[in-house]
Amino acid sequence: MKPYFSIIVPVYNRIDEVSDLLESLTHQSDNDFEIVLVEDGSTEPCKAVADQYADRLNLQYYHKSNEGRSIARNYGIVRANGDYFVFVDSDCVLPPDYIEQLHLSLRNDYSDCFGGPDAAHESFTDIQKAINYSMTSFLTTGGIRGGKVQLEKFVPRTFNMGFSRKVYEKVGGFREMFSEDIDMSTRIRLAGFGIKLFRNVSVYHKRRVDFKKFWRQVHVFGMSRITLKLLYPGSMKAVHTLPALFVIFSIFMVLGTIWCRWSIVPLAFYLLCVWIAGIISTRSLKIGSIGVITSLIQLFGYGTGFIKAYVWKILLGHGRNEAEEIEMRRGK
Repeated sequence: MKPYFSIIVPVYNRIDEVSDLLESLTHQSDNDFEIVLVEDGSTEPCKAVADQYADRLNLQYYHKSNEGRSIARNYGIVRANGDYFVFVDSDCVLPPDYIEQLHLSLRNDYSDCFGGPDAAHESFTDIQKAINYSMTSFLTTGGIRGGKVQLEKFVPRTFNMGFSRKVYEKVGGFREMFSEDIDMSTRIRLAGFGIKLFRNVSVYHKRRVDFKKFWRQVHVFGMSRITLKLLYPGSMKAVHTLPALFVIFSIFMVLGTIWCRWSIVPLAFYLLCVWIAGIISTRSLKIGSIGVITSLIQLFGYGTGFIKAYVWKILLGHGRNEAEEIEMRRGK
């Protein structure tokens, strides 16, 4: 019987994480789905793991050359059988009622495109939990990324989003670029489709496992915001500049202590708020304390990436042809 949902997962050297994801899918209370696992040229393939679940799940496994996660998703879409495509990352774990809640949400309030939140599972490491706090807190960039309190229109992220086959037939697939999910959501809206946040359709997201990888990730996020501005000139809002402003004012406050030690007070007060909110949110003094570090990494990583790309691509004019090059890379 043809499934309604096709869960499409790009994979690159994530054997252990794929095992956790597939295991979580075996416990779904609603089985109206298939999994399309696309190995994007991994040097450590997860086929043996996929084979272990072949008799427990409706699973398709493909191995292709390395071209990037967006191309891998498009590859999966073409081979999917469902009428509604769901995208999760290989480092996610799905709650047992994920499909059931998604089915219910679409029946009660249908949308051709949806996105859902993420959270930290109790089994995750303290650093992963702290990073999750930083990525979802309103005190950092949670309001920009679609937290409980939003500062801009909601944008689904590919760790937990989906759209109908009708959307794909009209809009096409993902483009191979950073922040491809924001680009895809923008194109979906411009095509006249609605996008909704289903708060009860959540995933557990492992995020990055150390500070260095987390810095690299958020730094790229900051740079990609400028790429999106080049693609969609009216898309950048004042709220997107907040991490960059945080970097600039933090530097001035620290340097200002040379002349006045009280200049650091606003920054210290802000970090105190982040610390207290982190302890309350995670119910852990340790994780809340680590959350101060991960919040600084997030804001400085994103902010410096934004500043770097703004200077290079806009002020110095090196980004003039980037939008045209990305347009040429659109694929199905």
